This record gives sequence, C-alpha cells and structure tokens, in this order.
Amino acid sequence: MYKLKKQFLAGPYLIWMIGFILLPLAFILYYALTTSDGAFTFSNIAAIADPVHVKSIVLSLKLGAICTLVCLVLSYPLCMILSTFRFRHQSFVVFLFILPMWMNFMLRILAWRLLLSNNGIVNSIFAAVGVGHIKMLNTPTAVVFGMVYDFLPFMILPIYNSMVRIKPETLEAARDLGAGNFTILVKIIFPLTLSGIISGVIMVFVPALTSFVISDLLGGGKVLLIGNVIEQEFMQGTNWHLGSGLSVVLMLFVIASMALMNVFDKDGGGTAVW
Repeated sequence: MYKLKKQFLAGPYLIWMIGFILLPLAFILYYALTTSDGAFTFSNIAAIADPVHVKSIVLSLKLGAICTLVCLVLSYPLCMILSTFRFRHQSFVVFLFILPMWMNFMLRILAWRLLLSNNGIVNSIFAAVGVGHIKMLNTPTAVVFGMVYDFLPFMILPIYNSMVRIKPETLEAARDLGAGNFTILVKIIFPLTLSGIISGVIMVFVPALTSFVISDLLGGGKVLLIGNVIEQEFMQGTNWHLGSGLSVVLMLFVIASMALMNVFDKDGGGTAVW
C-alpha cells in the first residue's frame, strides 16, 4: 500500500514528462521524417549537409568550444582559490554563484549589448586610455562574451564541488613526501577534479552549441548559428519539417555530449549538489 502511494505521488511528474517532453519529441521526429504531404523522407535530416547549414553548425561548434575553453580557464583558478578558504557555510559560496542567474536572462544579455555598443562603457574606457573605439557589437566576439557571462556558473559549480571534496590531509601528505605545488596540481588535484571538469565542459558546451537568443541580440543577425537557422525555419520560414530535421541532428550532438559525460563522470562527483 505504501509503495502504491509513492507511485501515485509520482503521477503528476509522469504526466508532465509525457506532455512536455515525450510528446514534443515525438512531434519533432514525425516532422523530421515526413514531407509537407505526409510522405516519409530523410531529406530534412540530410539537409544538414547544405553549405549554409554546414557553415552555421561549424561556427556553432567553434564558438561553443571557445566559450567552453574561456569558462574553464576562468573557473579553474577561481575554484582553486575558493577551495583553500574554509567557510563556515560553504553552501553560501554556491549561493553567490547562482545569485546572478536570478536576474532575467534577457536583461543580462541586453546589458551586455549596452556595454559593448560603440558608445558603451567598454568603448568609453578604451577611448579614455587612448586605445580608441573598437567594434565589438554584432561580432562573434560579442556572442562569446555573452555566452561566457551567461554560462560561467555552470562551469564553476561542478569544478568547485569536485575540488572541495579533496581532503586537506591528502595534499598535506603529498607535501610531506616532497611533492611541489606543480606536482600536486598535476598528479593529485587535476585527476581528482577531472569529473567536475568534464561535467562543467558538457554543461557549458551543450547550451552554447544550441543557443540562438544570445547571437540574435549580440550578433545582430550577422552571426548565424545553427540554433538561429532552426529558429528561422520554425518562426519565419514556417518550414517545420526542415527545422525539425536540423533539430534532430543538433539533438544527436547533445546526446553524444551527455553520453560522454556519463562515461567520464560515473560517480557523479562533478554534478552532486551540496
């Protein structure tokens, strides 16, 4: 009887999954594998080989990789510094990382649009120091700036989580045995935080790869990512079949990334919540 009650409590979540996850995926697959008259076809998926689509997905992979690398370079030293501090309530640190995400996503990106404009704060600082105005808005650089700002917490959290799990006694024992700071970093800290790094890389790369709002606002329509192509097929071209076919291809990249995370993060060390 108790088990039946527990299963009954899971009912609303099951309904939610069916209505908002499984059914939309089924519709996407249906549109991807059919033509406008309902005939079966693979042409919508094969359309990813068109030069325009290849260019957009290559650019998406490139900017996603750059964003992920920048987030990793910024996050790892920061997490090392924070992990050396012994806070009474370490969950407060996690709260500080999540706090900027409470602000509306669009407002944060629009703020970057103002900062990077020709008359924005960044160019005003450059002009004050004699560098002159630099065109940053409506460029891939601006899109990367927006991605790094928005997805940086997703890199910090898993790396910090895996780093604070390292016991201080382990590092003290390594120093007692004559290991230097570089040796400790390479042979102890890095291997023990590898699961957090992999989790952070996937958690940043996947949304960066599928993003289209950031490139719309900061790219000004001049930076065409695969997400923008799909959005245009649905919203402007009203070609749901082609848009669904491209979405399936993009979904395969996401599934491959998640599978990679499961392989390298079997113990969940990088994604566990404090």
